[in-house]
Amino acid sequence: MTTLDARDVPTEPISAERLAAAGLEYRLVDFADESVAKTYQRAVSRGFLGGEPTAEALAYGKTPFETRRNTAVFDPASPTAEFPVATVNSWVAPLTVPGGSEIDMWSISVVTVAATHRRRGIARALLEGELRAAASAGAPMAGLTVSEATIYGRYGFGSAIPMSRFEVDTRRAGWAGPSPAGRIQYREREELADDLGVVHDRVRRTRPGQVSGWRTRWEGFAGVSPSDSERDKVRGVRYLDESGAVRGVLVYTLGEKGGTFRFGLHVRMLVAETPDATAALWRFALQHDLVDEVTAELRPLDDPLPWLVADPRGVVQTVHDHGWLRILDVAAALSARRFSAPLDVVLRIEDALGFASGDWRLRVAESGVATVEPASAAEVDATIDVAVLSTLYAGGVRVSTLHGAGLIAADADVAERLDRAFASFPVPALDIWY
Repeated sequence: MTTLDARDVPTEPISAERLAAAGLEYRLVDFADESVAKTYQRAVSRGFLGGEPTAEALAYGKTPFETRRNTAVFDPASPTAEFPVATVNSWVAPLTVPGGSEIDMWSISVVTVAATHRRRGIARALLEGELRAAASAGAPMAGLTVSEATIYGRYGFGSAIPMSRFEVDTRRAGWAGPSPAGRIQYREREELADDLGVVHDRVRRTRPGQVSGWRTRWEGFAGVSPSDSERDKVRGVRYLDESGAVRGVLVYTLGEKGGTFRFGLHVRMLVAETPDATAALWRFALQHDLVDEVTAELRPLDDPLPWLVADPRGVVQTVHDHGWLRILDVAAALSARRFSAPLDVVLRIEDALGFASGDWRLRVAESGVATVEPASAAEVDATIDVAVLSTLYAGGVRVSTLHGAGLIAADADVAERLDRAFASFPVPALDIWY
């Protein structure tokens, strides 16, 4: 459990100075002020091209913001000077790393810039300000999930946790998996939120890349949020094992396909603690009456679904980026995770922002435990940009892949040793947006 509170970190002075030179004001937002809280939430909704939130949605959505460090940029020359022209917020969450331990991650969210204020250096000031704030607080890692994949590499973030989307033609795919003992139960929406929180908190500790969720996140999946346009379509079930313990939860929506009385089932979230729970919930979805298509987002790359069906060509799996990480403290980050093979190398880390720059000796014992020390006088074995190292950190992207792409300067034998050491079992996953 993290001991850092991002709300204790003051406004970042370098970004404040840069924006002030452009005639803009950069400050933390106090959510105890109702009018400020409402305009901030409205600015976030506008930034993500959402509808104008209702009073009920604003009241409901305020809760998670109150636990975070909310920052905004204002334009005093604007006719609506009290309305933010840019937003970002952050909080410190535990990130599960290879080996099962956790490190503090500065989680960054709601990065928006108004369309009227593009190309003025605001996004740069926001993101670099967050990284400087995180480093000053002692967070060894920063992370985010992104709407655009071409922006964040310049700030040292790497696409570290790829995920899958599934599209299943249920009539072709069929079912060849097991029929686990235990039972499936329908749940009301509020109960689904409870079940999601309990099971996810257990599961996230067993797989690298996962972060802790929060109550309104689970209520969002379960269709409790008043801003959810599909809330009335949300249904869900849970899987109980033979002892009666809850081991998995499936939340989904159903939609008719063009007046055919055939339906598509969209998996909002499937979280399962055991192989039996995974199989039972997939079987429920794929064998649901009148459903001939199942879709699901944010599934781990090692999801067994393609191997649970009779015809795997009925399952289309699309891999895409999702979780992005950014190492701030090389020694703290690398020594926190476990490695899969012994290693002794000197890495030269290049970081345009300076947080992780330097030569570092990484030594991994047979146990997988690492020690990391500055190595200013040693011969360098590999040169890596911090965004590439951050991509490798969780073990979901292979060293051999990035070496083959010319992103790691190292001899082939060094790349192979790094590849064996950085690989993670199981592969990382991140099944929520944040």
